[in-house]
Amino acid sequence: MIEPRTPVQSGVPRARSEEGTAPLPVAPLPVAPLPVAPLPVKQATGRFLVLAGVFLCAACGLVYELELVALASYLIGDSVTQASVVLSVMVFAMGIGSLGAKRLRLRAAAGFGAVEAALALVGGCSAMALYAAFAWTGDWGGSWAGGSRYLLVGFSLAIGVLIGAEVPLLMVLIQRIRRQDPGGAVADLFAADYVGALVGGLAFPFLLLPMLGQLTGALLTGAVNALAGGALVLGLFRRDLTRRGRWTLLVANVVVLGLLASAAALVDDFERAARQAMYGKDVRVAVQTGVQEIVVTGGKREPFNLYLDGRLRVSGRDQQRYHEALVRPAMAGPHARVLILGGGDGLAARQVLRFPGVRQVDIVEIDPGVVRLARNDPPLGALNGHVYEDPRVRAVTEDAFRWLRGPHTPYDVVISDLPDPGITASTKLYSQEFYGLAAQVLAPDGRLAVHAGSLSSRPRVFWTVDATLRAAGLRTVPYWVGTGAPPAPAARQHGAWDRLTGIADGPDRTLDGTRAPSDWGFELAGPRPLPEGAVPRERVRAAERSRITGLAPSTLVHPRYAD
Repeated sequence: MIEPRTPVQSGVPRARSEEGTAPLPVAPLPVAPLPVAPLPVKQATGRFLVLAGVFLCAACGLVYELELVALASYLIGDSVTQASVVLSVMVFAMGIGSLGAKRLRLRAAAGFGAVEAALALVGGCSAMALYAAFAWTGDWGGSWAGGSRYLLVGFSLAIGVLIGAEVPLLMVLIQRIRRQDPGGAVADLFAADYVGALVGGLAFPFLLLPMLGQLTGALLTGAVNALAGGALVLGLFRRDLTRRGRWTLLVANVVVLGLLASAAALVDDFERAARQAMYGKDVRVAVQTGVQEIVVTGGKREPFNLYLDGRLRVSGRDQQRYHEALVRPAMAGPHARVLILGGGDGLAARQVLRFPGVRQVDIVEIDPGVVRLARNDPPLGALNGHVYEDPRVRAVTEDAFRWLRGPHTPYDVVISDLPDPGITASTKLYSQEFYGLAAQVLAPDGRLAVHAGSLSSRPRVFWTVDATLRAAGLRTVPYWVGTGAPPAPAARQHGAWDRLTGIADGPDRTLDGTRAPSDWGFELAGPRPLPEGAVPRERVRAAERSRITGLAPSTLVHPRYAD
């Protein structure tokens, strides 16, 4: 009789019982751990140095992420989309990097040194490369029309892969110092990693960005990254490397630091050349305030242009037509007290003061740098008629939404001269809640004038503003100012009207960076029926031809201005 046998898993060695009959399964032999590394310092000191390296590398990694998000939001626009793209691609790439690091475990020290040198170079130069691509190739069109976006995804992927490879290799290195329970080692590593991320996340907006700027800040971060990685490997684990490996890593880090230092030395010349590529050679003012970048071109022989965060906000060629269309309809009626939301350049105030009977004009501008420019820049002062010297004009530097929440005496007229709603940071200033607050400061027969963007190229955004004003309990009169007439929705093709008007896709951008948009959409609103004839009928009819119905209002928790 044949006795039944217990199945044995493949690859498991067999052992015989004392009788020598039935085979018994036994556990596979464990893989021998890497031996404890001979260190030039005590184990406790070595462990501290590894965790300090984790801390610094995590801080640098988060700075790279935030720098990509900030620069992409500034160059490309729509900060929500750019943040989502950068973070999602980077987290996905970190998973790929973690898997790839498995192949480097037996050479963890050399692998970690190489990863940090590459990360320092790629992360440190990423801001400069993105800025260069935007400045010199942003208007190429064709297959490279989205070149800056492709480069953003590429850098996010590369940086994510390198960051993802760090923790598995550091896990091996910390176990080389002193063997411990894997769960405890992981807890120590992640604690240092998360604290480093906190420091990096706070250092970027409060230290690096205001003191050094995006380009120099990224380059400095790359230098810290290279020094931390190189010092950890060459100082603590140098015996894990061959003589040739040590020299190779040393030379690589010296080259990376040299490239970063050279780029830092040339960063001012680079920024000037990039600005000239984007704005032309006649750049008179370029300053980074705590709110945005302000660039002024022309004003002497060439037409005056004011750019805020790369977007054309004031053009000497068209500003008169724009501000007259914004202000004049709202001034049909009582207008002793006027509130201007935005408009720190003083141009809307200049238009308001042309009407007799104005006793007070309050300007609420978030950026004091714009107000200083309007006061002190001779060409802009000539354009705005030196309105800040008029005793009736008072400027308040505060966020318009926050300011409206306070108690105020009612105004006869409120002028909303704000950036387009398509810019993510401005969506709250075009929300139902914002217009509800604006309605509270209006007198019973007051009027609210709103710049609602381009009607021809972004009609859905315009009519969403109209729906939002109505949802806030205001009556509206939409009107259009431009050349020709906006096409009806059925006849409109995305981008076709842009080529005719000079308006490019995206908020406040022009095709060549020098022409102002020749088409604007406005809303005149109020709690009561608006004065007859305040807006010419042909302008109202031109707007109504493109009406889109059934749109929901935009709110703080559900913005609806993505075109």
